[in-house]
Amino acid sequence: MKHIAARKLWFGVAVLLACYLGAAYLLLPETWTVVDRNVDVSPASMVTRTSSDIPGDPINVGVEARDTAAVLRAFASAGWDTADAVTLKTAVEIGVSVLFDKPYPDAPVSPLTYDGRRQDLAFEKPVGDSADRRHHVRFWRTSTTGPDGQELWLGSVSFDRGVGLSHDTGQITHHIDPNIDAERDGLIQDLKAKGQIVSTYEIRGIGPTKSGRNGGGDPYFTDGNIVIGRLADAGTVSR
Repeated sequence: MKHIAARKLWFGVAVLLACYLGAAYLLLPETWTVVDRNVDVSPASMVTRTSSDIPGDPINVGVEARDTAAVLRAFASAGWDTADAVTLKTAVEIGVSVLFDKPYPDAPVSPLTYDGRRQDLAFEKPVGDSADRRHHVRFWRTSTTGPDGQELWLGSVSFDRGVGLSHDTGQITHHIDPNIDAERDGLIQDLKAKGQIVSTYEIRGIGPTKSGRNGGGDPYFTDGNIVIGRLADAGTVSR
């Protein structure tokens, strides 16, 4: 009888798990598209999108650089690690890091798309021993160049304050701190402190937003500007 009861218990657990996975990763992402968050989702929008095609974090930071190597060098100098690619192995490793407070400074970040493609680079700076709290930024290389002919990279930076379930789909995700402007300014300051930025300027992003929500349903607020930093390799001409 005990064996039968145990089998019934495990069967029930398996059914509940299957229902959760089906709802969180299949049903809810599909039904979300009928929800109106009043977010501009036009091709010109400065908002990223999740793999489920839900509006994600806004574009709020950028760098001008000679090439990809210059971006990598600048962030390494500022103490930001290059994020690992998302694989089954790294997914397990980040889970272990969160559950057991084990360091994983190169933990992967979930993919977001901008202008129809996934991020080209991602960096992070952990806070504490676990990968559940970290500063992180994704970058996309654009076809636009600066006045000195340097590449323009646009990015989205925010602070992961902990792991939980998405407010929209129930998927396991990081929750972000709502003050994304503080993260944007902190990233620029990190690069400046190491002499990696020679000048900065601002361009219009999504515009002032007091009640934005990202792909996990987390609220954020912003002045809506994108702060662009010219990396040291990009010259010293100010704008």
